[in-house]
Amino acid sequence: MIALLTGIIAHKAPDFIILDVNGVGYRVHIPFSTYYDLPEEGGKSTLHIHTNVKEDAIHLYGFRTPAEKTFFQLLIGISGVGPKLANGILSNIPVDNLRCALMNGDLVRLAAVPGIGKKTAERLVLELREKALKLDPGIQPAGTGEPPTLPLPGITDDVASALINLGYKEAVVRKALAEVSATPDDTVETLLKQVLKLLMK
Repeated sequence: MIALLTGIIAHKAPDFIILDVNGVGYRVHIPFSTYYDLPEEGGKSTLHIHTNVKEDAIHLYGFRTPAEKTFFQLLIGISGVGPKLANGILSNIPVDNLRCALMNGDLVRLAAVPGIGKKTAERLVLELREKALKLDPGIQPAGTGEPPTLPLPGITDDVASALINLGYKEAVVRKALAEVSATPDDTVETLLKQVLKLLMK
């Protein structure tokens, strides 16, 4: 069971990276929160890994902090919440905010995530509130990294693709993208944050 990987980022996208570990490339699914904190392609990074084994595939999910991994594992332990949805929750709500939402029973915030309705939000609060209370809110990164700097061409497509993969409707994503003003100084990170802010209203 893979629990930790350290290597060179061979490819980086908002929803996954390929991590080159001594010549072996591991495809690792990541939440946006981890993406924001990763160095550019060619940089070295360490990720906390959750290995999801299915009958026909093995998927790796990577996180920059132990807290992200812990919450991911708590989320997938809830009936109706699979790895993809758990990854989507962490992409939409930072760990410290998720902890607060669970402790305070903030159903509106939780239900705003694609794939989570009122019933699932209620189930999350009911089953995870006590566990969230006991968790250490401090978040320490697994490694250091520089914020990504990417050219403007193709950025909107990368952002749209990542959000659609999370479960947002393409029309809704395109509308939100049209409402934010992308500049030559924008990166995938800054644009993602702007669009998510609109979508989570």
